[in-house]
Amino acid sequence: MSISRAIWPSPSRSSKRRLRVLLQRVRRAEVRVLADGQPRTTGQIGQGYLLLVGFRAEDAAASTEILPWMAEKVVGLRLFGDADGKMNLGLSEVGGALLVVSQFTLYGDAQKGRRPSFIDAARPEIAEPLYDRFVELLRTRGVAVETGEFGAMMDVELVNDGPVTLWIER
Repeated sequence: MSISRAIWPSPSRSSKRRLRVLLQRVRRAEVRVLADGQPRTTGQIGQGYLLLVGFRAEDAAASTEILPWMAEKVVGLRLFGDADGKMNLGLSEVGGALLVVSQFTLYGDAQKGRRPSFIDAARPEIAEPLYDRFVELLRTRGVAVETGEFGAMMDVELVNDGPVTLWIER
């Protein structure tokens, strides 16, 4: 087995992956959109997680399975330090919040050429309802949730805590 095969999942395994979330533990985060030439804040949190979320078209068929799983996984993760500095505390235990931003570029493929292909990313008419449902599911789990604006050009500002960054797929 080559080194690259030992590190990266095989194409057949990775092609079964769908919903992608890049989670960053943050001290604070904010997202702004430009409206009428002026920046407008659409979401802002203190301590918590910034979630960059991407979808494939195939996610729509499996949304009743993967969206609740991902919402539960994100809210249930224990990524905050306890009194001993170990990652033993969850979002609710530290009074944390979520800032959720749609990010189709998570499905960018830059293996060929110099301009990435986004062919695997779901089109907006598929991705937006999935994004809205995911945000709704997060809110039902008892944590504060702020969002970006789907499809808008956004400025995302954050202070990464740690840094702690996780790539989660389902």
